[in-house]
Amino acid sequence: MAEHEWMNEVRALVGKEYGRVYAWDPVNAPMIRQWCEIMEVTNPVYTDEAAAAASVHGALVSPPTMLQPWCEPGLYMNNYPPGSTDENPYESLKLIEAQGYASVVAVNSELEFDRYVRMGEKLYYTTRLDSISEEKVTALGTGYFVTLVMTYCAQAAGNDGADEEVGRLLFRVFKFRPAKVHTKEDAAAAEKPKTPARPAPGMSDDTRFFWEGAKAGKLLIQRCKSCGSLRHPPGPVCPSCHSFEWDTVTASGRGTVYSFVVMHYPEVPPFEYPNPVALVELEEGTRLVAQLVGVKPEEVTIGQAVQVEFNTFEGDLVLPQFRPLASA
Repeated sequence: MAEHEWMNEVRALVGKEYGRVYAWDPVNAPMIRQWCEIMEVTNPVYTDEAAAAASVHGALVSPPTMLQPWCEPGLYMNNYPPGSTDENPYESLKLIEAQGYASVVAVNSELEFDRYVRMGEKLYYTTRLDSISEEKVTALGTGYFVTLVMTYCAQAAGNDGADEEVGRLLFRVFKFRPAKVHTKEDAAAAEKPKTPARPAPGMSDDTRFFWEGAKAGKLLIQRCKSCGSLRHPPGPVCPSCHSFEWDTVTASGRGTVYSFVVMHYPEVPPFEYPNPVALVELEEGTRLVAQLVGVKPEEVTIGQAVQVEFNTFEGDLVLPQFRPLASA
């Protein structure tokens, strides 16, 4: 199909490099330890100096998947360290949106690592608008696939060295105009605002029991039949004793907010933003990630008491969510 004239301005941005966004802190052991605790990662090369020294790394290193978190703004949106760029790497999305392509859906994200980063290294990333597709017609509607690539680098220790690239993050979204209606009945239905369907969680043989339990109003946690350890997310083998035998326990559904994030952007339907998501520590001792409901994002606190509730979406999708309990 013929290109819109207004796309010339948008396509002129392809290849544009947006300035540096710095990490608030050098790579450090306390943040790695906290991240490993939250994610339940036990590899000693991240937290045990003696084990790391005896490994191929020779010293403590950061988990590769911490690459993106090192350069995050923190609790407040766009709160980046001094010296970071104030350019908006999403300006192409804004230009496309101004032409009536107001909907957006995340398509995929790919994180690549060149090497482990080490204690004391100072990181930053730059953003490049990698590509914008031709106008595409999909079941969702008509629009453009926009791909951004964030390149992460470690700053050289001295004036003579060069900064070293350590990884990349590819982030792609589809910016689109919803599909047009074709009949009078469709047009009448379109006059009523529609809530996009909430995506169903991925389900496998290892996790099926959890989602079936949710449909029955039960919060089921996997338990090793050999050592009694609880684990979540579910998996085929116990990380503690390596047994393949397991059963489940029905959790009380009570717990506390161990940690949380508030999602702001990109805004993906049908979720409402800001969107609080918590790491909940259950009474039984294990933790799980779930959306918080019935609370304003600014009122969420660490240690807050919460209770599970099972909410139904789109007819048969049942999800466990957590609601803060009233203070005694």
